[in-house]
Amino acid sequence: MTAALERTLILGGARSGKSAHAEQLALASGKELIYIATAQAHDAEMASRIGQHRQRRDDNAGARWITVEEPLALGAALTQWCAPQRLVLVDCLTVWLSNLLFSEARDYPAVGQIDPPACFVEQRALFLQALAQAAGDVVLVSNEVGMGIVPQGAVSRWFVDEAGRLNQASAAVCERALFIVAGLPVVLKG
Repeated sequence: MTAALERTLILGGARSGKSAHAEQLALASGKELIYIATAQAHDAEMASRIGQHRQRRDDNAGARWITVEEPLALGAALTQWCAPQRLVLVDCLTVWLSNLLFSEARDYPAVGQIDPPACFVEQRALFLQALAQAAGDVVLVSNEVGMGIVPQGAVSRWFVDEAGRLNQASAAVCERALFIVAGLPVVLKG
């Protein structure tokens, strides 16, 4: 990363290598490393995924990550932790999106328009504002979920649509955007 403050969005599919690539960029910065984790271990499979991510960070000799767990208030976390001497890595936006979209217990229609919960609208706006005003380097990791078959259910289509909108809005603010395919970075922007 350059000496100038920079925001980078790293997109990719599941197990594409996007998180590992993001961590390598962070390590190369030479800055204090803040890892904002958005995942919550609601089941054994997610706990295992979180453990794999932690282990990979721990395996990087000399890397000293400060881990911040923030499943909902991502904008506030960016505002709190971003500083010129730091690099903040957020992993991942689509998990954060799931947290927000499904934070309220409610019935979702099988078909038709689904209105997002109020917390999603507010938190998304706060996140994008904090990203635009970040006082330090930020690396965002996000899944690209809209490249496959259009999902059958209304809720799944809603999630894919909102993920696409979030990725577009984030990329518009970021100076750099990369797409990771089979562990290889493809430069989209910057």
